[in-house]
Amino acid sequence: MQSPKASDITAMHQELVDQVKNNGHIRSARVEAAFRAVPRHLFLPNLAPAEVYRDQAIAIQSINGQVVSSSSQPTIMAIMLEQLQLQPGHRVLEIGSGTGYNAALMAHIVGTTGEVVTIDIDEDIVEAARKHLATAGFGHVHVICADGGLGYPDAAPYDRIILTVNAADITPAWHTQLKPRGRLLLPLVLRGPQASIAFLPVKDHLESLSVRACGFVGLRGAFAEADTLVQLSPEINQLTLRLGEARPVDAQAIYALLQSPTQDIPLPITFQAQEPFFGPGFWLALHEPQFCLLSASGPPAEQGIIPSLIQFPGKNTTTIGLLTENALSVLMRHPISPSADTIPAGESYNLYIRSFGSADLLAQQLKKQIMAWNAAGRPAEQQLHVKAYPQDAACNLKDSDIVITKRWTKFVYSWQ
Repeated sequence: MQSPKASDITAMHQELVDQVKNNGHIRSARVEAAFRAVPRHLFLPNLAPAEVYRDQAIAIQSINGQVVSSSSQPTIMAIMLEQLQLQPGHRVLEIGSGTGYNAALMAHIVGTTGEVVTIDIDEDIVEAARKHLATAGFGHVHVICADGGLGYPDAAPYDRIILTVNAADITPAWHTQLKPRGRLLLPLVLRGPQASIAFLPVKDHLESLSVRACGFVGLRGAFAEADTLVQLSPEINQLTLRLGEARPVDAQAIYALLQSPTQDIPLPITFQAQEPFFGPGFWLALHEPQFCLLSASGPPAEQGIIPSLIQFPGKNTTTIGLLTENALSVLMRHPISPSADTIPAGESYNLYIRSFGSADLLAQQLKKQIMAWNAAGRPAEQQLHVKAYPQDAACNLKDSDIVITKRWTKFVYSWQ
């Protein structure tokens, strides 16, 4: 097979940028210019350009079957760069180097008067990112092998700090290395779902400026959180359970629950497209420590072992719900209804609660939360407001505020 011509690669590159822009994710001239100027294939040299120039994430390293590093989907990269609001001359710290592509985009925006430092914990990833950046003309980007939880004090303070790995807490280093008027952007884990949150320092705390749903691999090293992913089948990642909070569970007992008799309860409200995932998903995760997310791919998905709520093209079937020791209740579409991904905009569909085991009370609790979300105006993650205080700080709370305290940070969540 002949290699594609340079002109064909350029066309694929620009068509991808057009797609991301036309979908509304590239909004500013600086972000557009960076995407048009920096070719993604230089950072994924072992893949065919036709594969590189799709709007998809591409795994670049796995450990024991788990992806630990990837080249992020261009859409979420654009969303986060718009959240970051980079300016020429900015000094930027990136935690999670990946291929180096995101660092190159940022270096293009901050220009010759700015500085980009990117950190990764894996020496192989660091060496590859350095090589890719040099090939693309961004050899001046500093690529450091270190634990990202410690930041990089040698080049601090920073106008912007961005994580391209998820974290469940904000480490002290990210606070202290950020300028007083700087911006911290990270994929924050909210008991399962992740949201890319741009934080701004406000007096004694950080306050969110924007919140967008996302999905990233986790922070590794000394600051990594306990894993909440449970494998329910011998085949890695074919049938998984993601817990809202780390707790001991019996994978065999949960698998047995999935084979047990079920009861389906209709919900008296309708939904559109992927609304259940980005609306009730975040609401449930923040209100219910027993929140869980079930995913199936390959044979388990084909066999319908878990009920389907959302089907991600080419990936898996996913649903969300609540889990106790002896009961499971999850949201599902009616078995004969079309996939939420194929429902035309503006059309609605019904959801059910499917209960496994002795789940009557659990099903009623799940229904209560869905109806509370509906009564609150059906907020999605973009209406979420987050304040991040030092762990032991006093703060004024409203009755509707949700407080989740981590090792270093007290997170206060509310919907606006």
